[in-house]
Amino acid sequence: MVKTSAQAKRRQRFDRSALRADLRAALPDATAALVITAGVFAWLYARVEAGTSMTIQVMPPLADADRYWMYWLCQAFGWTGLLWAWITVVLGLVRSSARPGWLRVPAVRIERWHRTTSLTTIGLMFAHAAMFFAELVRTNKDGAGWPGRLATSFAEVFVPGVYSSGTGRIAILIGLLALYLAIPLGLAFYLRQATGSRMWRALHRFVIVVYVLSVWHTLLYGTNVWYDGVFRTTVWLLQLPVAVLLLVRLLVPARRGERLHLRDAATRPGALPLVARSAGRIAAAATVVGLLAVTATGRDGGRTPGVTGAGLNTTQTQVWAGLAVLVIALAAVAYRLRPARPAGTSGTAPAASGAGVADPGEERERH
Repeated sequence: MVKTSAQAKRRQRFDRSALRADLRAALPDATAALVITAGVFAWLYARVEAGTSMTIQVMPPLADADRYWMYWLCQAFGWTGLLWAWITVVLGLVRSSARPGWLRVPAVRIERWHRTTSLTTIGLMFAHAAMFFAELVRTNKDGAGWPGRLATSFAEVFVPGVYSSGTGRIAILIGLLALYLAIPLGLAFYLRQATGSRMWRALHRFVIVVYVLSVWHTLLYGTNVWYDGVFRTTVWLLQLPVAVLLLVRLLVPARRGERLHLRDAATRPGALPLVARSAGRIAAAATVVGLLAVTATGRDGGRTPGVTGAGLNTTQTQVWAGLAVLVIALAAVAYRLRPARPAGTSGTAPAASGAGVADPGEERERH
């Protein structure tokens, strides 16, 4: 009986039933994403055939759309992945903000949409990388045969820091970090029974970093957006509602305990939480102003056809240093919000730890 109880406890650490339910619920969502991917692929293909794609100005050999169809499908998955990342971030920000009176959609439904679109986004990100891997395997002629081609292509696509050509030295590194961070941060919800609801919510907030890295990756390496045009303009315009919703989320979060009340500063233990929350709101407001300026002026640092652009101003060392800071922040949050150990032999942790405590919305969704 003791062994059976221990096995059940281990199974409960990862909520497989919730994940299976969300995967089933994500099937229509994923199907829609694949349909849109097919449409984007057809559009990219037609632009290549017509000679209007900006990519072939950068890499003329890719003008043979039939030969390089896997590259263009990789691009299509990338664009759909970015769109779905935008959708899931918007849903997450709406869900975690105070609910406006005009919004008639129940919070639990928005939360379910957020989870299913998150799963679809991770799948699209992987498909984007997988198609790039397949293209490299096809075109890699290193003379080492299939094993060498597979190993080299796998390292360049899936091992951070290995790709060493041009802008990809930074862009692919950033994209891989986004993919590998999306998996634990996006799936943290299904570990909430082990970590406690407070910890998974805190860790999941860092998923906004994944979105920022994804946009950065697109602007750096998406040859369709190197020059002026509908692609680049669309990418910038889509960031404006995200920034506004982030500001709203910081100003009026759904949880009252996360709201900033200056009058309560004197009663709180220390000024650090107040300073941190104030800095977050100021940064979000500055981002909104910056995005408005970029979209109004069109000055976003993009390249000009026929003009040699500036070199990379970001190094791999800087990216790795930024990742180290992020990992330290994640570890600090996890340590601070770790579930308290059971007192004595009672087997129950203090309620203040947040361990195993689910939100009412989560319970309604599960039942």
